[in-house]
Amino acid sequence: MTGDPGGTAGRWADLRPRVLSAAVMVLVGAAEIWLGGLSFATLVILLTGGMIWELARITAPGRRGTPLAMGAIGAASLLAALVLRGDLAPLALLVPSFALALTPRRDRRIATVYAAAVTVTGFALVGLRDSFGQSAILWLISVVVASDVMGYFVGRILGGPKFWPAVSPKKTWSGTVAGWVGAVAVGYVFLRMGFGSVWLLVLSPVVAFAGQLGDIAESWLKRRAGVKDSSHLIPGHGGLLDRFDALIGATVVVMLIGLVMPLPIH
Repeated sequence: MTGDPGGTAGRWADLRPRVLSAAVMVLVGAAEIWLGGLSFATLVILLTGGMIWELARITAPGRRGTPLAMGAIGAASLLAALVLRGDLAPLALLVPSFALALTPRRDRRIATVYAAAVTVTGFALVGLRDSFGQSAILWLISVVVASDVMGYFVGRILGGPKFWPAVSPKKTWSGTVAGWVGAVAVGYVFLRMGFGSVWLLVLSPVVAFAGQLGDIAESWLKRRAGVKDSSHLIPGHGGLLDRFDALIGATVVVMLIGLVMPLPIH
Protein backbone atom coordinates (compact mmCIF):
# COMPACT_ATOMS: atom_id res chain seq x y z
CA MET A 1 0.00 0.00 0.00
CA THR A 2 3.04 2.28 0.34
CA GLY A 3 3.05 3.25 -3.29
CA ASP A 4 -0.70 3.76 -3.52
CA PRO A 5 -1.56 7.27 -2.30
CA GLY A 6 -5.11 6.78 -3.48
CA GLY A 7 -5.58 3.58 -1.45
CA THR A 8 -7.02 3.22 2.02
CA ALA A 9 -3.71 3.73 3.84
CA GLY A 10 -2.85 6.84 1.83
CA ARG A 11 -6.35 8.23 2.26
CA TRP A 12 -6.16 8.15 6.07
CA ALA A 13 -2.38 8.50 6.56
CA ASP A 14 -2.65 11.96 8.11
CA LEU A 15 -5.55 11.16 10.44
CA ARG A 16 -3.57 10.33 13.60
CA PRO A 17 -1.39 13.47 13.71
CA ARG A 18 -4.42 15.56 12.72
CA VAL A 19 -6.45 14.17 15.63
CA LEU A 20 -3.64 14.60 18.19
CA SER A 21 -2.87 18.15 17.09
CA ALA A 22 -6.57 18.99 17.00
CA ALA A 23 -6.99 17.69 20.57
CA VAL A 24 -4.21 19.99 21.82
CA MET A 25 -5.67 22.96 19.94
CA VAL A 26 -9.14 22.26 21.32
CA LEU A 27 -7.84 22.13 24.90
CA VAL A 28 -5.84 25.35 24.56
CA GLY A 29 -8.61 27.11 22.65
CA ALA A 30 -11.31 26.06 25.12
CA ALA A 31 -9.27 27.29 28.06
CA GLU A 32 -8.61 30.66 26.43
CA ILE A 33 -12.23 31.13 25.35
CA TRP A 34 -13.33 30.40 28.92
CA LEU A 35 -10.78 32.85 30.36
CA GLY A 36 -11.47 35.60 27.83
CA GLY A 37 -10.12 39.07 28.47
CA LEU A 38 -6.37 39.68 28.24
CA SER A 39 -5.52 35.97 28.06
CA PHE A 40 -7.73 35.33 25.03
CA ALA A 41 -6.60 38.56 23.36
CA THR A 42 -2.95 37.57 23.84
CA LEU A 43 -3.52 34.21 22.16
CA VAL A 44 -5.29 35.88 19.21
CA ILE A 45 -2.49 38.46 18.86
CA LEU A 46 0.15 35.71 18.76
CA LEU A 47 -1.83 33.68 16.23
CA THR A 48 -2.32 36.77 14.07
CA GLY A 49 1.40 37.48 14.11
CA GLY A 50 2.11 33.85 13.22
CA MET A 51 -0.28 33.90 10.27
CA ILE A 52 1.16 37.16 8.92
CA TRP A 53 4.63 35.56 9.24
CA GLU A 54 3.47 32.57 7.19
CA LEU A 55 1.85 34.80 4.59
CA ALA A 56 5.03 36.87 4.22
CA ARG A 57 7.11 33.69 4.12
CA ILE A 58 5.27 31.97 1.27
CA THR A 59 4.95 35.12 -0.83
CA ALA A 60 8.60 36.14 -0.41
CA PRO A 61 10.66 32.93 -0.10
CA GLY A 62 14.35 33.37 0.59
CA ARG A 63 13.98 36.64 2.50
CA ARG A 64 14.70 35.27 5.97
CA GLY A 65 14.38 38.39 8.06
CA THR A 66 11.42 39.93 6.30
CA PRO A 67 8.74 37.35 7.29
CA LEU A 68 9.70 37.59 10.98
CA ALA A 69 9.50 41.37 10.81
CA MET A 70 6.12 41.17 9.11
CA GLY A 71 4.87 38.77 11.79
CA ALA A 72 5.95 41.18 14.51
CA ILE A 73 4.23 44.03 12.67
CA GLY A 74 1.06 41.96 12.40
CA ALA A 75 0.96 41.21 16.13
CA ALA A 76 1.80 44.80 17.07
CA SER A 77 -0.84 46.18 14.71
CA LEU A 78 -3.60 44.06 16.22
CA LEU A 79 -2.48 45.04 19.71
CA ALA A 80 -2.60 48.70 18.70
CA ALA A 81 -6.07 48.29 17.18
CA LEU A 82 -7.38 46.63 20.35
CA VAL A 83 -5.95 49.41 22.50
CA LEU A 84 -7.05 52.28 20.24
CA ARG A 85 -10.48 50.94 19.21
CA GLY A 86 -12.63 53.68 17.64
CA ASP A 87 -11.85 55.24 14.26
CA LEU A 88 -8.11 54.58 14.46
CA ALA A 89 -8.47 50.79 14.80
CA PRO A 90 -9.04 50.14 11.05
CA LEU A 91 -5.89 52.09 10.20
CA ALA A 92 -3.87 50.02 12.64
CA LEU A 93 -5.29 46.79 11.19
CA LEU A 94 -4.15 47.80 7.69
CA VAL A 95 -0.51 48.41 8.66
CA PRO A 96 0.59 44.81 7.83
CA SER A 97 -1.04 45.13 4.41
CA PHE A 98 0.89 48.32 3.71
CA ALA A 99 4.10 46.72 4.94
CA LEU A 100 3.64 43.71 2.66
CA ALA A 101 2.80 45.98 -0.27
CA LEU A 102 6.04 47.92 0.20
CA THR A 103 8.34 44.88 0.19
CA PRO A 104 9.31 42.75 -2.84
CA ARG A 105 7.16 39.62 -3.12
CA ARG A 106 5.02 37.62 -5.52
CA ASP A 107 1.26 38.17 -5.60
CA ARG A 108 1.64 41.44 -3.72
CA ARG A 109 -2.00 42.51 -4.17
CA ILE A 110 -3.32 39.16 -3.00
CA ALA A 111 -1.00 39.20 0.00
CA THR A 112 -2.15 42.68 1.05
CA VAL A 113 -5.83 41.69 0.90
CA TYR A 114 -5.23 38.44 2.75
CA ALA A 115 -3.22 40.23 5.44
CA ALA A 116 -6.15 42.58 6.01
CA ALA A 117 -8.48 39.58 6.35
CA VAL A 118 -6.14 38.05 8.95
CA THR A 119 -5.91 41.17 11.13
CA VAL A 120 -9.64 41.88 10.82
CA THR A 121 -10.31 38.31 11.93
CA GLY A 122 -8.17 38.75 15.02
CA PHE A 123 -9.90 42.01 15.91
CA ALA A 124 -13.36 40.53 15.32
CA LEU A 125 -12.68 37.43 17.43
CA VAL A 126 -11.66 39.52 20.43
CA GLY A 127 -14.67 41.78 19.86
CA LEU A 128 -17.06 38.84 19.68
CA ARG A 129 -15.69 37.40 22.92
CA ASP A 130 -15.96 40.75 24.68
CA SER A 131 -19.44 41.60 23.35
CA PHE A 132 -21.23 38.23 23.33
CA GLY A 133 -19.23 36.15 25.77
CA GLN A 134 -18.29 32.52 25.22
CA SER A 135 -21.39 31.48 23.27
CA ALA A 136 -20.66 33.47 20.09
CA ILE A 137 -17.06 32.26 19.83
CA LEU A 138 -18.04 28.68 20.59
CA TRP A 139 -20.80 28.79 17.96
CA LEU A 140 -18.50 30.27 15.32
CA ILE A 141 -15.69 27.80 15.95
CA SER A 142 -18.14 24.89 16.21
CA VAL A 143 -19.63 25.76 12.82
CA VAL A 144 -16.18 25.91 11.22
CA VAL A 145 -14.99 22.69 12.89
CA ALA A 146 -18.20 20.77 12.11
CA SER A 147 -18.04 21.87 8.49
CA ASP A 148 -14.37 20.89 8.26
CA VAL A 149 -14.81 17.52 9.97
CA MET A 150 -17.94 16.57 8.03
CA GLY A 151 -16.34 17.71 4.80
CA TYR A 152 -13.16 15.76 5.52
CA PHE A 153 -14.78 12.42 6.33
CA VAL A 154 -17.68 12.53 3.87
CA GLY A 155 -15.43 13.81 1.11
CA ARG A 156 -12.87 11.07 1.74
CA ILE A 157 -15.52 8.32 1.99
CA LEU A 158 -17.93 9.31 -0.79
CA GLY A 159 -15.65 11.27 -3.09
CA GLY A 160 -17.46 12.36 -6.23
CA PRO A 161 -17.29 15.53 -8.34
CA LYS A 162 -14.74 18.13 -7.31
CA PHE A 163 -15.95 21.48 -5.98
CA TRP A 164 -13.19 23.57 -7.60
CA PRO A 165 -10.47 21.24 -8.93
CA ALA A 166 -8.30 23.99 -10.43
CA VAL A 167 -7.83 25.62 -7.03
CA SER A 168 -8.44 22.91 -4.42
CA PRO A 169 -8.27 19.44 -6.02
CA LYS A 170 -9.23 17.55 -2.83
CA LYS A 171 -12.49 19.41 -2.18
CA THR A 172 -15.61 17.56 -3.34
CA TRP A 173 -19.25 18.56 -3.59
CA SER A 174 -20.18 15.72 -1.22
CA GLY A 175 -17.84 17.11 1.44
CA THR A 176 -19.02 20.68 0.83
CA VAL A 177 -22.69 19.83 1.26
CA ALA A 178 -21.89 17.65 4.28
CA GLY A 179 -20.21 20.69 5.81
CA TRP A 180 -23.40 22.70 5.41
CA VAL A 181 -25.40 19.93 7.06
CA GLY A 182 -22.95 19.85 9.96
CA ALA A 183 -23.26 23.63 10.34
CA VAL A 184 -27.06 23.46 10.50
CA ALA A 185 -26.74 20.76 13.18
CA VAL A 186 -24.49 23.08 15.21
CA GLY A 187 -26.97 25.93 14.81
CA TYR A 188 -29.79 23.65 15.97
CA VAL A 189 -27.86 22.59 19.07
CA PHE A 190 -27.15 26.20 20.05
CA LEU A 191 -30.78 27.10 19.36
CA ARG A 192 -32.04 24.30 21.60
CA MET A 193 -29.59 25.36 24.31
CA GLY A 194 -31.09 28.86 24.26
CA PHE A 195 -28.06 30.66 22.85
CA GLY A 196 -29.74 32.15 19.79
CA SER A 197 -32.82 32.56 17.62
CA VAL A 198 -34.12 30.42 14.79
CA TRP A 199 -32.05 32.53 12.39
CA LEU A 200 -29.03 30.54 13.55
CA LEU A 201 -30.30 27.73 11.30
CA VAL A 202 -29.93 30.07 8.33
CA LEU A 203 -26.75 31.85 9.37
CA SER A 204 -24.79 28.71 10.30
CA PRO A 205 -24.54 27.20 6.78
CA VAL A 206 -23.81 30.67 5.35
CA VAL A 207 -20.91 31.00 7.76
CA ALA A 208 -19.81 27.45 6.95
CA PHE A 209 -19.76 28.28 3.24
CA ALA A 210 -17.72 31.41 3.95
CA GLY A 211 -15.31 29.21 5.87
CA GLN A 212 -15.07 26.80 2.95
CA LEU A 213 -14.30 29.71 0.63
CA GLY A 214 -11.64 30.87 3.08
CA ASP A 215 -10.10 27.41 2.87
CA ILE A 216 -10.16 27.53 -0.92
CA ALA A 217 -8.66 31.03 -0.98
CA GLU A 218 -5.69 29.86 1.07
CA SER A 219 -5.29 26.78 -1.14
CA TRP A 220 -5.25 29.06 -4.20
CA LEU A 221 -2.60 31.26 -2.61
CA LYS A 222 -0.43 28.24 -1.81
CA ARG A 223 -0.78 26.83 -5.32
CA ARG A 224 0.35 30.13 -6.77
CA ALA A 225 3.31 30.13 -4.37
CA GLY A 226 4.12 26.48 -5.19
CA VAL A 227 3.96 25.25 -1.57
CA LYS A 228 1.97 22.45 0.03
CA ASP A 229 1.69 23.93 3.53
CA SER A 230 1.99 27.46 4.86
CA SER A 231 4.50 26.15 7.43
CA HIS A 232 5.07 23.05 9.55
CA LEU A 233 4.10 24.41 12.95
CA ILE A 234 1.16 22.05 13.51
CA PRO A 235 1.72 18.29 12.89
CA GLY A 236 -0.86 16.89 10.51
CA HIS A 237 -2.28 20.33 9.72
CA GLY A 238 0.67 22.23 8.29
CA GLY A 239 0.73 25.82 9.46
CA LEU A 240 -1.53 28.29 11.20
CA LEU A 241 -3.04 29.49 7.93
CA ASP A 242 -3.73 25.87 6.95
CA ARG A 243 -5.66 25.36 10.18
CA PHE A 244 -7.36 28.74 10.55
CA ASP A 245 -8.03 29.62 6.89
CA ALA A 246 -11.69 28.63 7.20
CA LEU A 247 -12.04 30.60 10.45
CA ILE A 248 -10.72 33.68 8.63
CA GLY A 249 -13.42 33.46 5.96
CA ALA A 250 -16.16 32.69 8.49
CA THR A 251 -15.18 35.46 10.91
CA VAL A 252 -14.95 38.14 8.24
CA VAL A 253 -18.46 37.29 7.04
CA VAL A 254 -19.85 37.27 10.59
CA MET A 255 -18.28 40.68 11.18
CA LEU A 256 -19.76 42.09 7.97
CA ILE A 257 -23.20 40.70 8.81
CA GLY A 258 -22.91 42.14 12.31
CA LEU A 259 -22.36 45.60 10.82
CA VAL A 260 -25.75 45.60 9.08
CA MET A 261 -27.94 43.55 11.42
CA PRO A 262 -27.94 42.08 14.93
CA LEU A 263 -26.37 38.64 15.12
CA PRO A 264 -28.86 35.91 16.19
CA ILE A 265 -26.58 34.67 18.97
CA HIS A 266 -26.43 35.63 22.63
